[in-house]
Amino acid sequence: MSKFGELIDLNIPVLLDFYTEWNEDSKAMSPVLREVAASMGNKAKVIKIDVDKNAQLAEALRVKALPTLMIYKSGEMKWRQTGEQDAATLVGILKEYI
Repeated sequence: MSKFGELIDLNIPVLLDFYTEWNEDSKAMSPVLREVAASMGNKAKVIKIDVDKNAQLAEALRVKALPTLMIYKSGEMKWRQTGEQDAATLVGILKEYI
């Protein structure tokens, strides 16, 4: 989990997507997240975290449903939401933290 601290301790917003390969809602978010990453460029970072491979982290962050999305900036959680979101909404929220 020490790498997690490095991931979220950036001066730009970091959108985390907690997902699994087998969850349908998680799969539906993949193209949305690609669109968000493309439209934000280097102003934000989008990181997908597989809950099956990072169970300890998911448990520590109390991820109970998928997908769970979080935005961190400078190591601090700024926003959290469970369930699918559209790209425009996510881009708008990320821009609030630039």
